[in-house]
Amino acid sequence: MPEPKISRPKFPPGYADNPASYLTWEWVAAQLTEAKHYWLCSVRPDGRPHVVPRWGVFLDNKFYYDGSPETRHARNIEKNPHVTLNLESGEKAIIMEGTSRAADKPAPAFAQRLANAIGGKYAENGYSPEPNQWDEGGLFVFTPKQCIAWSVFYENPTRFVFETEEQT
Repeated sequence: MPEPKISRPKFPPGYADNPASYLTWEWVAAQLTEAKHYWLCSVRPDGRPHVVPRWGVFLDNKFYYDGSPETRHARNIEKNPHVTLNLESGEKAIIMEGTSRAADKPAPAFAQRLANAIGGKYAENGYSPEPNQWDEGGLFVFTPKQCIAWSVFYENPTRFVFETEEQT
């Protein structure tokens, strides 16, 4: 995935009128990589939002998480893949828009990398998946399209836009 385009998010007058700097994508990616808790918001078939906390890992500029295809959010993304992914902090905010879908069976090397990353984060919580755990499904991948982030709202609100295959 190529580096995202960086710009300033558009806010109404009075919100961050004179920002002094931009965040780097490296800073945002580090926050996403280090986080243990994420919030995923999908849309129910009747249009109502559905928000759920997720465990997962941010690898290669994508967020991978697992779970049953029978959960509400999995059924939602099957009908409408457009979701938001957010971290817990409102002070140092990361608000991502993108799409989520059931992932294909991961290649063995990537499955091992994924299992190591998830186990490294959540083993203390009793979760250490095996690399073959997703051979029959249950793995999901979120691909970002846009991200708005800041570490100090009035100082560095930054918008990142990812070019997708559809746009090229």
